[in-house]
Amino acid sequence: MSTSENSTEAPDDPAIGGHGHRPPSFWVLTLGSIGVVYGDIGTSPLYALREAVLAAMRKDGVITEPMIYGVLSLIIWALILIVTIKYVLVLLNADNKGEGGTLSLMALAQRAMGTKLVVIPILGMIGAALFYGDAIITPAISVLSAVEGLKMVTPAFEPYILWITIAILVVLFAVQSRGTARVAKFFGPITLIWFIAIGAAGLAHIADHPGIFHAFNPYYAVVFLSSHGVIGLVTLGAVFLAVTGAEALYADLGHFGKRPVQLAWLALVLPSLLLNYLGQGALLLSNPAAIENPFFLLVPEWALPPMVILATAATIIASQAVITGAYSLTRQAIQLGLLPRMEIRFTSEAHAGQVYMPQVNWLLLIGVLVLVALFQTSSSLASAYGIAVTGTMVVTASMAIAVIWKYWKWPLWASLALMVPLLALDVIFLGANALKLHEGGWVPLAIGAGLMVIMWTWRQGTRILFEKTRKSEVPLKDLVESLGKRPPHRVPGTAVYFTSDPESAPTALLHSLKHYRVLHESNVVLTIRTSDLPVVPDLEKMKLVRLNDMFSSLVVTFGFMETPHVPKVLALARKTGWKFDIMTTSFFLSRRSVRASKNTGMPLWQDHLFIALARNADDASHYFRLPADRVVEVGTQITV
Repeated sequence: MSTSENSTEAPDDPAIGGHGHRPPSFWVLTLGSIGVVYGDIGTSPLYALREAVLAAMRKDGVITEPMIYGVLSLIIWALILIVTIKYVLVLLNADNKGEGGTLSLMALAQRAMGTKLVVIPILGMIGAALFYGDAIITPAISVLSAVEGLKMVTPAFEPYILWITIAILVVLFAVQSRGTARVAKFFGPITLIWFIAIGAAGLAHIADHPGIFHAFNPYYAVVFLSSHGVIGLVTLGAVFLAVTGAEALYADLGHFGKRPVQLAWLALVLPSLLLNYLGQGALLLSNPAAIENPFFLLVPEWALPPMVILATAATIIASQAVITGAYSLTRQAIQLGLLPRMEIRFTSEAHAGQVYMPQVNWLLLIGVLVLVALFQTSSSLASAYGIAVTGTMVVTASMAIAVIWKYWKWPLWASLALMVPLLALDVIFLGANALKLHEGGWVPLAIGAGLMVIMWTWRQGTRILFEKTRKSEVPLKDLVESLGKRPPHRVPGTAVYFTSDPESAPTALLHSLKHYRVLHESNVVLTIRTSDLPVVPDLEKMKLVRLNDMFSSLVVTFGFMETPHVPKVLALARKTGWKFDIMTTSFFLSRRSVRASKNTGMPLWQDHLFIALARNADDASHYFRLPADRVVEVGTQITV
């Protein structure tokens, strides 16, 4: 367990105290996962094959049968090895009590390897930071690529493509506050139609060149890479566009559950993607001029307008996978002490994993709009896409080795035999995408680096703050003994004092005694801790120790996917025999005024960054869900 003063604010937390709502059925969750989880990877056919073939054409300038077989073989086997085997069959089983994503995997790896191993949290922070880079690029490239299809209907739309894209993105982020459940209920059926449509469009053209099924033979992929040199690696970077939704798939596990996500992929998503890519390949072999836009040229002219509309809707939905993934990841980062607390709203009383985060939502929107304005076309954005996701994939594969070996208790050789080939594949894709660094690949890396600095600064700053505060505090045991011998004037009611260290007297208690010289009849020293489990059962949340007739020490442990709701937990404490009445209870908080200092463990610029983050953190009383008229805040000053 790790001590954390971070948390979130939310409506009634379904993880605490239960609810009377029936959970969504398996089939409802499966349909929802089709829309939210697979929206990103499901729209890759809009641009992935086109960009890969254009990259391959840099060598000979013409489309040939071996080239198409080679590129298609690379796409097919990337879908099988990376998405199907690594994510759907392996990592979806590496869930942390139902939750997925980089930080859930980090918590599992820490539990397996021990918290003293610093490399695990560093890997987790790198993976999380890079995921945000992907979360900003995905909505931009997905919506742009679909709206560009309007040019195929009539060139008159071309001047308005950028503005239509911006308008769609603004509306998409504006509706996020309605919640994942409502969004998924609307998006699921549309994406189901999308997958059926792209599968049927591809199937209709396979007859143009039946030999296209040779692409299933990995021999063509190997021959293509070995004969194209650097161009082969450039092409591999473009091929990766076909699997860029895989990491969001894992991050969104907590929203829908493992079985619905697995069934949706194996029964619908993968077959539809394969049929569409095969159809595009067959079309290009029969009509090389279709390279202009092989996806939209799969459909007859009369079906082009409805397909553009459907594609636009599907790409709007595609953005949902990384948006909801970013919410989940941020929530976990806050509880694990990697980010300052932010407002979190639960949007479903039936499924605790569905949340909305206003600050994350609007920061993502700003980043997405900046990228659209800078790059302006999906082909330009394709150069910036991929490197962040591959970096995250390398991180998850590395941590998965530790989880499979130590947590699943597989033999080391078996863990390595399973994951090292997949890790090697991720590293190869990372190298291929690194070739696009100067063309725009630096953008997600810069975003990731910035977030990494923020997370590392917050982690270090809170540690320094904790250590300095602890030095200035009096041991709680000594204070209790002293007050027992010479008790001050007592007043009716209960006082709850918050502290990050249950062994030390809270600063608010010391200041209260110094200034008011009174003590409540009942005093509780409360410590909030965060477990490396997503959810801690109610009966295991509390540890109440009576120090004497005046003082009790209460340690409350929440899972990293829970929102601390102090009044509810104190009400649960009644089961231990402690009488709690919210109307006669006062909550004492220490409001720290943090100042920078040259003589601490961080550079001065990092001190100022930490102070800025602390000032913008969600208010503690708001965050703990405390009634505003029962809170007393005591100010203190401290340097970092």
